[in-house]
Amino acid sequence: MRLLIVDDDDAFRALLRTTFEVVDVEVEEASSAEAALDIVELRRPDAIVLDVSMPGMSGLELCRRVKEDPVTQSVAIVLLSGSVSDLALAGESAAADAYLRKPFSPLELLDVVERLTGSLDAVPPPLSGERRGDEQQLLLYARDLRHLLEIERGQRVLLQNAYQETVAALASALESKDTGTRAHSQRVQRYALELARAVSPDLIDDPSTEYGFLLHDVGKIGIPDRILQKPGPLNDGETRLMRTHTLLGEQMLGGVAFLRGEGLQIVRSHHERWDGSGYPDGLVGTDIPLAARIFAVADALDAMTSDRPYRPALSWATAGKEVLAQSAAQFDPGVVRAFVEREDALQLVRSELAA
Repeated sequence: MRLLIVDDDDAFRALLRTTFEVVDVEVEEASSAEAALDIVELRRPDAIVLDVSMPGMSGLELCRRVKEDPVTQSVAIVLLSGSVSDLALAGESAAADAYLRKPFSPLELLDVVERLTGSLDAVPPPLSGERRGDEQQLLLYARDLRHLLEIERGQRVLLQNAYQETVAALASALESKDTGTRAHSQRVQRYALELARAVSPDLIDDPSTEYGFLLHDVGKIGIPDRILQKPGPLNDGETRLMRTHTLLGEQMLGGVAFLRGEGLQIVRSHHERWDGSGYPDGLVGTDIPLAARIFAVADALDAMTSDRPYRPALSWATAGKEVLAQSAAQFDPGVVRAFVEREDALQLVRSELAA
């Protein structure tokens, strides 16, 4: 939609322009009725928001000229004025499509233009009953700007929830292919979040961390089923191929904006070991990203307590002893201490998300 704003007050035009930029309208401006006529002849707008009182040609005269010309008479015109008498005169002689008295709510203006043109996305209904006065315009804009920001924040939350649901569905489908269960990815995510709260709570402030916990094994999409579902130990060649899933996952997700940061590091490094014997980079100790070190404990805990094609599940007590035994070998000692501190909470997660 193309909109022309005509007003001799630069600051007021800026307010009007901001109002319509919120809903992605192409806006042109004119500071006089004469300049507006030139614009109308060159690039006919869909609508004009027009001040009545301006030096030189008035807004009423501009409105009459536009409406008398068969080429432009279909252009919707909204007249603005702080004077009731001006609007009464406009109603009698100018043939405008709508009239608003200043000060007005910006949402009210959006609503009027939307009704006249049908070209805007849906906007909230105007708020009525406000006390009118010369000092109210900025207050109306401030109030409605808050309202529009609340709408935007709500849309952002909906979008983030959609991301989370999509990621969870992808992770569940992958885990079903790999392990035959759809609960693994949710459990390890919950385990890892619980451990992160004990080790470094600020990690959870990075949204990519949670996504990384869920999508840690997404690279297994590129691993053949005959390897993923093999009931016995893998041979050397199969092991080498299986280990590429960390790099495949990083490559697949490298261009996804909401995974950049800790999330992508989890995908690449969650099979690194504290003693340097892990893969793909053989990182040692604190060179391993912290979120990946946390996830390594969560992932191993769930792997040991779940049935796999090559062995039945271990008891929680047996798995817990193995986690302790691997402190400073496979696992970060600090994360193992967090496991001991939060073991009751971790067991509760296990009972809630039992396969």
